[in-house]
Amino acid sequence: MSHNYLSAKPHYPILDGLRGVAAIIVVTFHLAEPLGTSHLDILVNHGYLAVDFFFLLSGLVIGYAYDDRWNKMTIGTFLKRRVERLQPMVILGMTLGAMGFYFTDSTIWPNIHDVPLWKMLVVMLVGYTILPVPLSMDIRGGRKCTR
Repeated sequence: MSHNYLSAKPHYPILDGLRGVAAIIVVTFHLAEPLGTSHLDILVNHGYLAVDFFFLLSGLVIGYAYDDRWNKMTIGTFLKRRVERLQPMVILGMTLGAMGFYFTDSTIWPNIHDVPLWKMLVVMLVGYTILPVPLSMDIRGGRKCTR
């Protein structure tokens, strides 16, 4: 027996657009950060704040989408759907991020090339799980957060 989880709720393209803008800001911030010499010349300074905005909007969108579905699906079904949807992008993002990290010369992180490949791969594999990496595994050289 299959369930139809699609509803006739109105779609709000403006929310998708705002999430897209936030995602572009975050990607731009991450791509430009290693190329800056200080927090003053990064292309999108404080771009990491768009992460909070993106997650806030995503929570709103997910809450709205699933509000009337909880009595039609189990928590296991919900988690399975979220993993199937998100995990491929997490793996792609972590892999591209690791490659970008390892092959980028940076004045902010001058010791990138001192990081053993095995350690970078371990951090990448932990990232695949979406679990936070402990500070003891920080491979960026212990750079202090500028937030």
